[in-house]
Amino acid sequence: MITLYGISNCDTVKKARRWLELHEVEYRFHDLREDGVSAEQVRGWLAELGWDTLVNKRSTSWKALPASTREAMDDKAALAAILQHPTLIKRPLLDIGHERHCGFSEKTWGALFQRHTL
Repeated sequence: MITLYGISNCDTVKKARRWLELHEVEYRFHDLREDGVSAEQVRGWLAELGWDTLVNKRSTSWKALPASTREAMDDKAALAAILQHPTLIKRPLLDIGHERHCGFSEKTWGALFQRHTL
């Protein structure tokens, strides 16, 4: 099952959800604020994507972190920060089972779903 991680009021997440529905892709939505995330999930995402891909450095959550935390960011620090502030994750996070992708681009997602029969 495909899972789309995000927050329901995020414009990019709304666009991604519309795109999936338009292309008749079945998915489950996981709201990062309401449903949270586990340390195990975040560790897996960090191992696959790295903190610099997983963390949205343009978000208000990132900007609200102390400068010392931002400057010392690595996978370990990102794990702690994301568990405390799940909205640090670059949205949406698309989990298609065997791989994960951060952010939304119609072109990228079109190519992704063409490569993989779902």
